Amino acid sequence: MGITCSDYDYLTLAEFEELLPDRPRNERWELIGGRLVRMMVGARWEHARIVQNIAFGLEQQFRNRGSSRQTFTETFYLKSLRLDAAMLPDVMVVCRDLDPGATTTEDPAVLVEVLSAGTEARDRFEKWHVYQQLASLRHYVLVKRDRPHIEVFDRVEGTWSGLRVRDGLDATLELPAIEASLPLADIYRRVPTG
Repeated sequence: MGITCSDYDYLTLAEFEELLPDRPRNERWELIGGRLVRMMVGARWEHARIVQNIAFGLEQQFRNRGSSRQTFTETFYLKSLRLDAAMLPDVMVVCRDLDPGATTTEDPAVLVEVLSAGTEARDRFEKWHVYQQLASLRHYVLVKRDRPHIEVFDRVEGTWSGLRVRDGLDATLELPAIEASLPLADIYRRVPTG
């Protein structure tokens, strides 16, 4: 009989990592502040396209500048022992080279979550509560899937500032901590927004 998320309430990161190899193949799991959560497998294509567009746009800028910054998507873990967290952000930017064979990082500069009806509350509240405790994090970006609307939380000089909202295809997402920007028209390229 397989292990399911409902068999556990709260775990440490060490306990989570012990269970992870035995999870059912058709499930992805996250540990959010010690709470085990089963992730959606097989998101809508619009979600996947937005993730691809963001990762591609950022990666292209980093390569053009010869930067060591790099992007990772949905299958690369952000783990923190201190926060009992193992999460799979939709897009993550790391500002350094990783060791060969690494499967996780603990020091992202930017995290992006694409919101859906099923994940929005978790992304806005549970994940945000954990993410804002990461000392390396400079920008947390929430992207609406069904319309061109982006919300950005910025850490400036160690303090989280107010929310910035970018709305409409003519707007631009600026990420000054990593010297990058993306037009919303590029983020939502080939995605119905109407």
